[in-house]
Amino acid sequence: MRGLYRLLTRWWTAFALAASLALLGAAHAFERFEGLAPCPLCLRQREVYWFAVAIALVATVWHLVSRGSRGTPRIAAFLLAVVFFTGAVTAVFHMGGEMDWWLLPASCSGGGDVSLESLAALALGTGPVEAVVMCDAVTWRFLGLSMAGWNVLISAALAVFSLLAAKRPKDARAPRT
Repeated sequence: MRGLYRLLTRWWTAFALAASLALLGAAHAFERFEGLAPCPLCLRQREVYWFAVAIALVATVWHLVSRGSRGTPRIAAFLLAVVFFTGAVTAVFHMGGEMDWWLLPASCSGGGDVSLESLAALALGTGPVEAVVMCDAVTWRFLGLSMAGWNVLISAALAVFSLLAAKRPKDARAPRT
């Protein structure tokens, strides 16, 4: 168990990179193969993972270039914790709107961006017809949780692991000689 902890904290940015890419891949697979179009809050949650990919990629490359002499950069692990915590907060907001705990913004409930030109084009049949995806409508559930609910759990877990990697003991940072 201790060896797994050392491996995980030593290479956390690589694990965070793989996890973020896997979650983005899963979101895009649900969109592409299951036909679940993302709502505006779903897209916001994806942006968080793209930020995590950018941070983790730079930190992992840095770790490899420096030959892992000091382990995962602690500042990158801390930044990842902040990014994943932001993702958890965004997902809680989305999940709360789905469960009618609070009202979501108008852009999430079909109010969206409406202009005179887009209405005229729609009336004349010359404009594209875009389906409105409501943020408060749950389109998929597993074990009683929506995608936003699962994202809360996953983002919170990734934030905790990132904090553990940022606060790891000294022996996990530097190899013994």
